[in-house]
Amino acid sequence: MARPPIDQNVTWVYTDDLEGTCRFYAGTLGLVQVLDQGGCRIFKASASAFLGVCKVRPGRHVEPKGVVITFVTSDVDGWHRHLLARGVTPEAPPERSEKFNVYCFFAKDPNGYLLEFQTFLDPGWRKD
Repeated sequence: MARPPIDQNVTWVYTDDLEGTCRFYAGTLGLVQVLDQGGCRIFKASASAFLGVCKVRPGRHVEPKGVVITFVTSDVDGWHRHLLARGVTPEAPPERSEKFNVYCFFAKDPNGYLLEFQTFLDPGWRKD
């Protein structure tokens, strides 16, 4: 039996400052907000991937430890320049990871969530 389809993906993060965090994702990263649910807002990262930002509430926590939000892009250097121009200081310049065969860099959002901008160098990476 084939598994049911998965049409889209939403990754959720939580914040004490919904307005400031949404300004970062919309203004700094340039993601388009596609839904405002009041205490949660959803931003489009790609055709089928979304990032949801919610005001922290009981049972949910601002917990960036162990979380990496990876944006796969063909222009890692462009993203590095884009963030620098908007006042975001990445952790280091883009570099190749021999271990994972990717070219990437890391930065943090206002809540401390780790953001990775990465391109896969492995020809075995399937985009579809």
